[in-house]
Amino acid sequence: MDYSQRRKQQAQQTEQAILRATIDLSRQRPFDKVSVREICQQAGITTGAFYHHFKSKEDLLERGFAPLDLYMEQALAPHLDEPPIQRLWIILSSYAAFMEHMGCPLVARYYQHRLETASFHSIDPNRYTLKAMLACLEEAADRQELLPIHTPQWLADFLFRHFRGVVIDWILHQGSYSLLPKLEQDYQLFQEIFRPQPKQD
Repeated sequence: MDYSQRRKQQAQQTEQAILRATIDLSRQRPFDKVSVREICQQAGITTGAFYHHFKSKEDLLERGFAPLDLYMEQALAPHLDEPPIQRLWIILSSYAAFMEHMGCPLVARYYQHRLETASFHSIDPNRYTLKAMLACLEEAADRQELLPIHTPQWLADFLFRHFRGVVIDWILHQGSYSLLPKLEQDYQLFQEIFRPQPKQD
């Protein structure tokens, strides 16, 4: 590993330490009441190191959710040979796991921040999560496993919006229920968009 690679790895480790510290502290009290100094103490870094990686707490909040797509990609990688309907569930269950790991208070603050940001966009078509959903649905359509009730593009957009709405409901209930069983319950209903598969003897 050369010097530039080591520096990049160290930078990633520092950012992850900052994010972990933020998550831990935000589980104890609201994000807005957590100071940069406390985050740095928890992460074992200087405030200068913090501002080298993040412009502000708000920048941290927004970029803290950037690893979602990487997390989803890593979760899906071992399952790329599985049928589309199963891969779609891997995507959704990984989404729930990521949100629960971040914790309800921090997820709530993130969405509040996005709503307050003038550059807010509902769904970025370049997001890995959305593209992975679309790929599953397009493959299912090509294999004639998908009922021809809507296009794969429409269904991917709908599923993304619905399951993000489930997360919003989870926030409104202050994380009082587990997110994964709720997503699983809803996904059992949405499996109706797939053609019934013949039972194997």
